[in-house]
Amino acid sequence: MKIHRDLDELGQIKKPVVTTGSFDGVHVGHKTILNRLRNIADEIGGETVLITFHPHPRKVLYPETAGKSLKLISTQREKTELLRDTGLDHLVIIRFTLAFSRMSSHDFVEQILVNKLDARRIVVGFNHHFGHNRQGDYDYLYELAKTHRFEVEEIPEQDVENETVSSTTIRKALHEGRIQRANAYLDHFYILMGPLHDGHPLCRDAGFPTYEVEIEEQVKLIPPEGVYAISLLFGECKYKGMLNIKQFADRNKISVEVHLFEHDHQTELRGQVVTIQFHKRMRQELRLDHSEALQNQLKRDKEEIEQLIY
Repeated sequence: MKIHRDLDELGQIKKPVVTTGSFDGVHVGHKTILNRLRNIADEIGGETVLITFHPHPRKVLYPETAGKSLKLISTQREKTELLRDTGLDHLVIIRFTLAFSRMSSHDFVEQILVNKLDARRIVVGFNHHFGHNRQGDYDYLYELAKTHRFEVEEIPEQDVENETVSSTTIRKALHEGRIQRANAYLDHFYILMGPLHDGHPLCRDAGFPTYEVEIEEQVKLIPPEGVYAISLLFGECKYKGMLNIKQFADRNKISVEVHLFEHDHQTELRGQVVTIQFHKRMRQELRLDHSEALQNQLKRDKEEIEQLIY
């Protein structure tokens, strides 16, 4: 997958099949769109293109209201890797600013989709809007297609167990600690990527050495406090383990620490960027008053997680 951050340096893209959107989480609905892009590209001998935006438009447009509390399912690094896994050919990341937000729907189509990309097919999701004040939609694209050299297609909304899938529904499930529900919506494990650092000495002294996971972007949605069953991926290695999330009193800091069950060399991963897959929330956070109580509880957590099949 080629990543482009400058519209003036796109180079030659063969018969572009294009979609646009934030694609936060790269969930099952997003994957349906990307699969359709791939099928069309294979049919016409073209290449797939996703135009996305950073920062998230809501953060720029409504910094003190709707955007202030918005947490994202994926950091930029995570979204890029999830998109790479889909087989996407080109990822175009446009820096979203107030100036860019004032671009009209017509100018977005004509200047970017037509003039910059020469899009042959444009695929959008159900109820997709774009351009200044979200004035552009599928019907608008359909009308423009009559006078420009592209075709347009709309993908129906997706559902899981009769529930409509959206980034909003996934964020709600994650905020509630319903990891398995969120994973079903995503069609992959909810992930956290970041470098590892030395964990808290209290856990080490209790016989459960940990790594602390650095949260790379403050907008990253971290599930509620508690213990989680996880897998940690690094290169070709995969480790089973448990992860603890703790919110500090001032609510400005969240601690994320992971203990791996079959990893003997605790210094090997220090400083490395890893991927953590969340499988299940096992319990809420407990306030334990001494190291023996902590050790006994961690033993119970480990035994319970080891019984899970994952």
